[in-house]
Amino acid sequence: MTSITIYHNPRCGTSRNTLALIRNSGVEPEVIEYLKSPPRRETLVALIAATGHPVINAVRSKEALFTELNLGAPGVTDEQLIDAMAQHPILINRPIVVTPLGTRLCRPSEAVLDILPQRQQGAFSKEDGEVVIGANGQRAQGTDRPTSKP
Repeated sequence: MTSITIYHNPRCGTSRNTLALIRNSGVEPEVIEYLKSPPRRETLVALIAATGHPVINAVRSKEALFTELNLGAPGVTDEQLIDAMAQHPILINRPIVVTPLGTRLCRPSEAVLDILPQRQQGAFSKEDGEVVIGANGQRAQGTDRPTSKP
């Protein structure tokens, strides 16, 4: 059985779409509602490192608390950003998905397709109606990345 974990916020449409895409591949992931069960600082550091992107990408810069804490000021370090996310999980950008093929911040939700070990099992449209996966289980026309391999 494939092991997939999603750090999920059920109030976020992107997170809900990502979770639905994982399930559309035939896998029921471990769902961690990170606002209820925040990752420990060490886990957060490991997740961010595994994405291969800068720490700032993992921070929700549009969150009011980001501004209140002055996290966008010159000289704010990665350590300070991580400390803020550990203390205030609302600042963690989501969803973060971990699969055997990698770890991604899945914004947009289709980014999860690149790290899913199994193909999509059927058509899929986002909550807003945008078609992502056609009836044949392949990415809809107009996308430039292939679906993950079986």
